[in-house]
Amino acid sequence: MLQAWLPVIPSGCATKFKGFTWVLPMRTVLISGAGIAGPTLAYWLKAAGFEPTLVERAPAQRSGGYVIDFWGLGYDIAEQMGLLPDIHRSGYHVQEMRVVDACGRTLAGIGTRVFAELTGGSYVTVQRSELSRLLFGSIKNGTEVLFGDEIIAFREEPECIRVELERAGERHFDLLIGADGLHSRVRSLVFGPQTAFERHLGYVVAAFEVRGYRPRDQDVYLMYSQPGRMVGRFTLRDDRTMFLFVFASTDPHLPASPDQQKTVVRDVYRGGGWECHEILAELDRTDDLYFDRVSQIRMPSWSRGRVALVGDAAFCVSLLAGQGSALAMIAAYVLAGELAASSGRYQEAFARYDEVLRTYIEAKQGAAERFAGAFAPKTRAGLLFRNLVIKTFAFPGVARLAFGRDIADALPLPNYDWRLRDRSSAPQTDRF
Repeated sequence: MLQAWLPVIPSGCATKFKGFTWVLPMRTVLISGAGIAGPTLAYWLKAAGFEPTLVERAPAQRSGGYVIDFWGLGYDIAEQMGLLPDIHRSGYHVQEMRVVDACGRTLAGIGTRVFAELTGGSYVTVQRSELSRLLFGSIKNGTEVLFGDEIIAFREEPECIRVELERAGERHFDLLIGADGLHSRVRSLVFGPQTAFERHLGYVVAAFEVRGYRPRDQDVYLMYSQPGRMVGRFTLRDDRTMFLFVFASTDPHLPASPDQQKTVVRDVYRGGGWECHEILAELDRTDDLYFDRVSQIRMPSWSRGRVALVGDAAFCVSLLAGQGSALAMIAAYVLAGELAASSGRYQEAFARYDEVLRTYIEAKQGAAERFAGAFAPKTRAGLLFRNLVIKTFAFPGVARLAFGRDIADALPLPNYDWRLRDRSSAPQTDRF
């Protein structure tokens, strides 16, 4: 008789029935965001026996955007998820990063073998949207996903958390996790406005891709800089080309519409050398322009009550750090592992999650802040110095001395016991 009632009793909530109070184990988790951290967290929560639900305000998974260099512990976690073969097939094995002048002549360059040496060969370049697609593919068949919806309010109760969704109405869960990026809706609802936690690094970034652009340089990332502005070009498959803009800006307000954003990019890069004229002409051909501040999120705590944050929502290191996606995966893995290890005692799990990652994340944020200015130095002297430093990386050992500490992941990941993990779709090793 009791079994017939179990599906309608909120797990983790105390429910009275004919004079008895039943308390089911904590197991339901609402995750806001289907980018990188959200699907990773859902995967490992499922492995630990939880029931995650993903909600994503976009109507479908996003495509396009920028490319990322993927290495370190995030790479190792992807291997544990059985995703590395697909990531390497979808990714790119860049041979060189090349700095050019206004006429396209090489000023400085660095072979990516340097990064391969620093990461022990565990290194690949991949579009962020493609990594997100692969992560989502690992959970979509066994996880409830609500696209085109978002959290508009919540109410925490002693036994559970009640969430009001714009389209799906009220739902109750044991926990709520914000994995919804730099401009996190969950963070603003629970902790307050973004301005209280955002540290603007003085730059704006924009990116888009088009088909049919010429010239094409396979497996080479080209970068042209003037004081306070940089534009990069990278050749993608299927006759696509991606462009990345990074420029200095102290304006805390971003233009709202795509047309206004395109106007800003045109105004900043008008009159630039190299291929700036041709690249700006391509802006008219895209309806998918990524445009945002280069910022970090710094918070004294990543949790409150039954709510926690993960990835950029909790500790964005900035897009220019180059490791934000990997850090999001690391944090998702640790959060799920601590919830499993604590048997759902969320206060204990959230405290351990913070304890394991806090020092490591703060070190990564510090490194990213130091590195941000290398993309678009604000003076000609700064550009000359940046190019000189790049040239010195050709000498053995120099790159390791210069930023080997910032590249390396010194964090020892805890060994969690993923008892319910589907061994049929994952590598045989259960532990790092």
